Amino acid sequence: MLKSIKDGAELGGAYGATLERIKAQDEEKARMAMAALTWVCHSERPLQVDELCYALAVEIGETDFDHENIPWMGTLLDCCQGLIAVDAEASTVRLIHYTVQEYLSTQSGLFSKPHSILAETCLTYLNSQQLKNLTPHSLPDNRSTPFLKYSSRYWGIHTNRDPSVNVRALALRLLDQYEDHISAVSLLEQVPHPGDIGGIPTSPLFSGLHCASFFGIVEFVTILLKDEGYKINQQDCTGSTPLAWAARNGHQGVVKILLEQSNVDPNFPDAYDRTPLGCAAIQGHEGIVRLLLEGENVDPNRQDKDGHGPLGSAAICGHDGVVRLLLERADINPNCPGSYGRTPLGNAAIYGHEVVVKLLLERGDVDPNWVDFGGLTPLEWAAFKGHEGVVKLFLERGDVDPNRPDKNGLTPLWLSTVLGHEGVVKLLLEREDVDPDRSNIRGRTPLSYAASMGHEGIAQLLGARKSVETPDAGTKTEGG
Repeated sequence: MLKSIKDGAELGGAYGATLERIKAQDEEKARMAMAALTWVCHSERPLQVDELCYALAVEIGETDFDHENIPWMGTLLDCCQGLIAVDAEASTVRLIHYTVQEYLSTQSGLFSKPHSILAETCLTYLNSQQLKNLTPHSLPDNRSTPFLKYSSRYWGIHTNRDPSVNVRALALRLLDQYEDHISAVSLLEQVPHPGDIGGIPTSPLFSGLHCASFFGIVEFVTILLKDEGYKINQQDCTGSTPLAWAARNGHQGVVKILLEQSNVDPNFPDAYDRTPLGCAAIQGHEGIVRLLLEGENVDPNRQDKDGHGPLGSAAICGHDGVVRLLLERADINPNCPGSYGRTPLGNAAIYGHEVVVKLLLERGDVDPNWVDFGGLTPLEWAAFKGHEGVVKLFLERGDVDPNRPDKNGLTPLWLSTVLGHEGVVKLLLEREDVDPDRSNIRGRTPLSYAASMGHEGIAQLLGARKSVETPDAGTKTEGG
């Protein structure tokens, strides 16, 4: 019946009665049930069974974690009166039905400051003596510290949502010892980064300033910058500075604070040779790109190990807003080739980012016929990939050769025929100067290939533009 219900309103009475039964239990069971519901409703991801049980065992503010407090999952299920269940396949705890979440969200005052509670729980656990005793050189078995993974990854997110006085105190205590803390290793193993901490990381691992910048907690960054022990351009074990982490994760407030420091280096590259500007560009963080470009000493063309500058990275990802900002710089190089010798225009064409292609083509100094290491131009790539909108943009220009062959004699028409992109073939054939009979290096024409591969629509389009062709030889004769 639950599966057939689309509106939780009709179940409000049943859910309300269940909550009353939960509250009518003895004090400890009612407390445990409400704590479990708080976690299940407000955690950043579904919790594993052991994660939830360990979270509920934490006594906020205590310096030791007491394993005797860990509840049995069966007890939790009983206390929650059927509102939560265990997903047997994923071993995660969830609400029995999505309408429970809808109902609980309408009950004002049911959960008091949930994100503050979750943050305090995570931080109390991370500050416990048991966690402090662990070496930061390798992660422990997840079975012995199942709550380490979640608390390391998400305490900052919960903190940002509700930074209570207790949360601030607990967080600053953790950050003060963060460089040698096991949670730094756990965090870095869960997030994408340019370095590789496989094996034993070297000191400095990941400072408190790096961590506060990673999570974008402006207040903590401001406090830590006053500590002379923190170096603003210090690289962590991934080669990233605090500015790089803030730029990569889109924390504009932290980026602004860091850029206001007189000794900050905005061009400091990470382990992948990517600058903070490159980090922000590849993620599409327009506000941060704008902030970084306001600095006179920012290099907008610094390339990473793939040869991509910020413009090239933004073009690959289709971040047209970032591309627009970068193209406003007079010192930007719009033809800077990256990996495989492709320019930003070539990469935008490959991935079919029409707006980016249009922005780049509007620049008078962009070469639309740039040939990459594979011998293909942006038009040829767009034709090969079947991006009709991009092909149309190129064909509207008078300085793009629609008949240019690659090293195998394949023209844009040939390339679109090979993959059966009928829409692209039609666009190309609308140009009067497109040669439908251009043979490849083996003397074969597009019509011959289309016919042999069964591309009937393409064969008809090509046939309408020519007379008669000998399919295999690619020779033409006059007549019907």
